[in-house]
Amino acid sequence: MPETTSAPSAPCAPEDVRRIACIGAGVIGGGWVAHFLARGYDVTAWDPADDAGEKLRRLVAAAWPALEQIGLADGASPDRLTLAPTLAEAVADADFVQESAPENLELKRSLLAELAAATRPGVVIASSTSGYPMTEMQTAAEDAGRLVVGHPFNPPYLIPLVEVVGGERTDRAAVAWASRFYDLAGKSVITMDRELPGFIANRLQEALWREALHMVANGEASVEDIDASITEGPGLRWAFMGPCLTFALAGGEGGMAHMLDHFGPSLKSPWTRLAAPELDRELRDTMVDGCAQAAGGRTYADLVAERDQGVIDVLRATGRLGSTRR
Repeated sequence: MPETTSAPSAPCAPEDVRRIACIGAGVIGGGWVAHFLARGYDVTAWDPADDAGEKLRRLVAAAWPALEQIGLADGASPDRLTLAPTLAEAVADADFVQESAPENLELKRSLLAELAAATRPGVVIASSTSGYPMTEMQTAAEDAGRLVVGHPFNPPYLIPLVEVVGGERTDRAAVAWASRFYDLAGKSVITMDRELPGFIANRLQEALWREALHMVANGEASVEDIDASITEGPGLRWAFMGPCLTFALAGGEGGMAHMLDHFGPSLKSPWTRLAAPELDRELRDTMVDGCAQAAGGRTYADLVAERDQGVIDVLRATGRLGSTRR
């Protein structure tokens, strides 16, 4: 990012944000809408799909019981959602913009350029991209200094993490502003020092995913076995202690030093398949069939409710629900 430390004067401080524009209302964009509504903000949403408004309201309604369970901010209500007919109207009065369009680089470039032109000067615009660096997405924008990545995890209304990073043309002040805003909005923020393909959490998540696909493709493990190996194994530790500290404990009182010195010679033996497998029709169908069997007749809505309740239980058990007031 550039050495610039002062961005164009923003319309308000992070503490004074009242209206948020959510551009794109799919699973991630709709999840952001639910989160911001639950935190007591006014939200204006826009999505070009004809049925986007109806789907969005269904998503918010489905998420609301979970949000009520963890606690709503003062004044929080689904009634504070407005559906805008055009992108320009959606961002006209926005104090912050969260873009969650499909993962298509050319679409992201043109959309972010349009948002930068339509939004009031200084308003920070964050992209929910799960993999593209902001440097590659901001190339078409004239006012690119306020464009940042605000990468969430699904569902954004329950998973606290958001990774924040700017591109080469992003002002550092915009990154700082976005990080402060997300913190005030109830997120757990990682402000990255530099761009990294896939960011941090996705890099780790994708490594696990690649290994899972290899095992299924080679007939070495079923979808059900792979999921159980995490939910009944390391996933229980990862809910409150990351992989580094987890492995440090494997070294006993000697910690990470003993772990690396003792297990060092064998460390590379499991690292056998870091390249992604060929996603052919057979692997695709095996994964689809395996997930259908693992679902055991539960509908999408059933699984969402089960996941949401599980996340709430973990957050509650680890004392991470936090305050709901802004």
